[in-house]
Parts: sequence; C-alpha cells; structure tokens
Amino acid sequence: MIRIRKADERGHANYGWLDTHHTFSFNTFHDPDFNNLRVLRVMNEDRIAGGQGFGSHPHSDMEIISYVLEGGLEHRDSLGTGSVIRPGELQRISAGTGVHHSEFNASKTDPVHFYQIWLFPNEKNAEPSYEQKSFSATDRQGRMQLVVAPDGAEGALTIHQDARMYLGDLSAGQPIVHSLVADRHAWLQVLRGSVSLNGEQLESSDGAAISDESELRIASASESAEWMLFDLP
Repeated sequence: MIRIRKADERGHANYGWLDTHHTFSFNTFHDPDFNNLRVLRVMNEDRIAGGQGFGSHPHSDMEIISYVLEGGLEHRDSLGTGSVIRPGELQRISAGTGVHHSEFNASKTDPVHFYQIWLFPNEKNAEPSYEQKSFSATDRQGRMQLVVAPDGAEGALTIHQDARMYLGDLSAGQPIVHSLVADRHAWLQVLRGSVSLNGEQLESSDGAAISDESELRIASASESAEWMLFDLP
C-alpha cells in the first residue's frame, strides 16, 4: 500500500523569518491521518531567512537528523558542538537524557533550505551525542547511498533505532529497486524533480508512506530527481 502525501496537503506556516512545511502533526498543526509513520515522527521542510534562526531550546529521547539542500545551517549545542552544515552534509543529534541546541542561518543575507527529521529512539535516556558527516554526491548518482543506519554501516551516521536512511540522485530512465523485508515499512520524500514510485507519480516535496510492499521501484520522472528513502521497522 502506498499513501501519497502531496506537498500542498502538508501543514504550513510562514512567520516571515521562517517558512515551514510539516508532513506530520507538529507544533500547532494536527492531522490525525499523519501523526507519524512508525518510528518516523517529524518531516519538516524549512526555509530560514538570512540572519535568523531557532534560539536555544531543549530536546530529549529523540533522534534528530538535519539535511541541508541550499545555504548553510549554523549549529550550537550544550554538548559544546559548534559547526555549520552545508549541502551534502548530514547532522545527527541523539538527544537522549537531554540536550539544548540552536540552529541559525549561517548567512546574513541568503536563505537556508533544509529538512529536519525526527525518529523515535529504541532506547530512552541514552547519553546525548552529536555527529556530522559529508557524503559525496557521486556516490548516490544512479543508486542508493546509505547515510543513516543503526550500526553506522558504510560510513553512515549512527542512530539508536533500527531504521535506515538513503539518498538517491537519478537521471531520467534510471530505475532503482529496493526490497522491503516482511513487516518493514518505508517513507519516500522527493527533494527535487519528479519520481515514479511503483507507477505512482510524486513531485518535488511530495512524500509517500509505504506498507505491505515487498519491492519498491523508484525511477526519475524528470530530467533528474533527488530523494530520501527511510526503511523503517
């Protein structure tokens, strides 16, 4: 079963400094049909104006992943980390027993465009930790690139959950097949371009919840397409 979440069906708020879209229920936006998909809790697409950002705020018992598409995201946290996340880089925060962090646009003039993703951990009260890595775009051209995994396989970021995140970059006519074992689920999020998923068409910023499918056939339906795939318990 494939359930498509169109981009314009998401929750939306524009505060001037922040233009944000919520795939799942978040903050004041509530959609009982899209509270989460299994352990995938948040899929927010954010654009922050130059010189603006989220001040320091707390999290606990959540795996938080940020992926920047354009611009730079400046991060600081109570673990002593200070860094800027650029396109092609991913950040992972395991909030565990508790962490405070802030996220600001690293530019005073240009916007930053990024996704923030939350997953429920498979253990509570873990020691908070931070990880950031750069992943080569050439390693996902025409294939799936593993970027998040419970065991850090293939150089992926490590999370406290039996979930895996892949990035893909396809040219027109290049299909990829991903097998889902029994009782596994998936979420596909289109970052740029158009994608065909088992014959269903998805456009930029569309997503799809996938259950009871043994095989996913993903192909670019435009000149090129970029996407994220989450393989979930």
